[in-house]
Amino acid sequence: MSNTGSIAVAARTARMERATSESSVLVEINLDGTGTSDIDTSVPFYDHMLTALCKHSLIDITVKATGDTHIDVHHTVEDVAITFGEVLKVALGNKAGIRRFGEATVPLDEALAHAVVDVSGRPYLVHGGEPAGQEYHLIGGHFTGSLTRHVFEAITLHAGICLHMNVLAGRDPHHIVEAQFKAFARALRAAVETDPRVDGIPSTKGAL
Repeated sequence: MSNTGSIAVAARTARMERATSESSVLVEINLDGTGTSDIDTSVPFYDHMLTALCKHSLIDITVKATGDTHIDVHHTVEDVAITFGEVLKVALGNKAGIRRFGEATVPLDEALAHAVVDVSGRPYLVHGGEPAGQEYHLIGGHFTGSLTRHVFEAITLHAGICLHMNVLAGRDPHHIVEAQFKAFARALRAAVETDPRVDGIPSTKGAL
């Protein structure tokens, strides 16, 4: 069970607080930002990934989170992703004027990740290509490799977007995760950008 303390929207910005018995999360975003970040999730490697997401998507992101990380970081990581997804959905509004689709292939040394985003209103994740055993690696002393997919699951579900993420190459667990976050950032940046040639909502159905 969760308790959404407050939510506010103006232009393409949104702010949400989410509190449970496992975590307390605040997320604020501006889709038309410059990539400014203020992130503290109490999970250092996750902070690093969200900072990269912010920088390469050009979405201004503030995240402040605390939780029962003495038990496991899973709850805090998941709840931040849930809140980010919900805030993204709110900030997008009715999605009028956006490009809708975005695609990016991003390298990080030996790692290479490909992401495709559709701001479709229908949550769907296809995630593959990670090398065997990636899910068991403990990165930065706290972040388990399996959390990468879980973060993307939570974001897609709560933002109502479709994401295809495929790891094309990689050896270092850190690089494999970071390439995915950067590829997602670049694809998301393209998908949520406004397109002056788009009149209304980019769907033959008239709604997304």
